[in-house]
Amino acid sequence: MLEFRLLKDVRCGVGESPVWDDRRKVLFFIDIKAPAIHSIRLDGSEHRTWPMPKVVGSVGLGESGRLVVALERSIAVFDPDSGGLEILAEIPGEPAANRLNDGKVGPDGAFWVGSMDDRPQKELRGSLYRVDGRGEVTRVLENVCFVSNGLAWSADGRTLFHSDSRGPWIDRHDFEPSSGSLRNRVRIATLDEATGRPDGGACDAEGFYWSCGVSAGRLNRITRDGTIVESHPVPVPAPTMQCFCGDDLRTLVITSLKPDNPDVLAGAPQSGSLFIASSPVAGARVERWADA
Repeated sequence: MLEFRLLKDVRCGVGESPVWDDRRKVLFFIDIKAPAIHSIRLDGSEHRTWPMPKVVGSVGLGESGRLVVALERSIAVFDPDSGGLEILAEIPGEPAANRLNDGKVGPDGAFWVGSMDDRPQKELRGSLYRVDGRGEVTRVLENVCFVSNGLAWSADGRTLFHSDSRGPWIDRHDFEPSSGSLRNRVRIATLDEATGRPDGGACDAEGFYWSCGVSAGRLNRITRDGTIVESHPVPVPAPTMQCFCGDDLRTLVITSLKPDNPDVLAGAPQSGSLFIASSPVAGARVERWADA
């Protein structure tokens, strides 16, 4: 079993979107509930915070060193060195109660980001978008999920995993890295509260998909056909996303959220914080957004 320990007691409302920056040697992550981008070193030092003007759903690294940011219903570019934020594109046609959620840079150099119904009673009206380095937005899938989540590509770049936290299910697509096209959508798993509704996702170098079970306090390792082969307990009840970090991509960091239930929170006061563990397997490298 993986042995997670506290990396930093940040206690985000909803910590999400951890991204390892191999150039700066820092981990970027976000807080959705108190909108901000954070960065930290893997020894827990140099924690920095940049408040955002709107709800931030996810971030990705750019070739330029800037971050691509999903802000409510727009795509922005953020420079951690200057603190500058620039709106690059608006997402057209999203329902009023929707917002952007999980996003990640794909093997094609584009930022992929999904949307979600942000109301308590959700409808199947989340979509998936592709944003190239110039800010051109393409809707790739429409009305396919309640809460788009779990985007991750296999190490060879030819398989995309995509989950729905409310579904709760995981889909697999064939992916063409040269064009960014999707084919052959297959539902590989339908999960539940006990196994862990699928939140953030990542792939490892051996072809497995990792999914944070946000309802079960577990990190699940899953085959490409949807079988859970490992299920690792984590120190808090609601882990949200994992990221392979470090020079060898063998360090796992997970974000988490604060439960709304005060009794649950009292039993896990470090909820919302960052946790770290050594991994026996390396992660698949995540590409950079082609903005330069």
